[in-house]
Amino acid sequence: MSESDRPPGVYEQFVEAAADLAQTASDWLRQEAETTVREKLVLPLQRLGLTIVAAMTAVTLLLMSLALIFVALLLWLGDVFGYHVVLGVSGAVLLAGAAIGFTVMARGIQR
Repeated sequence: MSESDRPPGVYEQFVEAAADLAQTASDWLRQEAETTVREKLVLPLQRLGLTIVAAMTAVTLLLMSLALIFVALLLWLGDVFGYHVVLGVSGAVLLAGAAIGFTVMARGIQR
């Protein structure tokens, strides 16, 4: 009788049972880790992403509507005061706003 034909001994059965137990533990641990990562990390990140996208959409719509309102105001004031006056004043206001923003930023950097 050759070695491969004989029935497995106690040692071989023990090694096989230990390998099966290790595989079962590994599968269980992998499943638990997957569930934990899904519940604790993936789902909150998905909710956060949806919240950020919704906020960005709302801000975009707000800015687009404000831009259209300002264009309408510019056209109306252009008819009333003349376009050269309205464009000059709006340019000066934008320049003053940029200067104020730059000054605030520069003071924040110096601190």
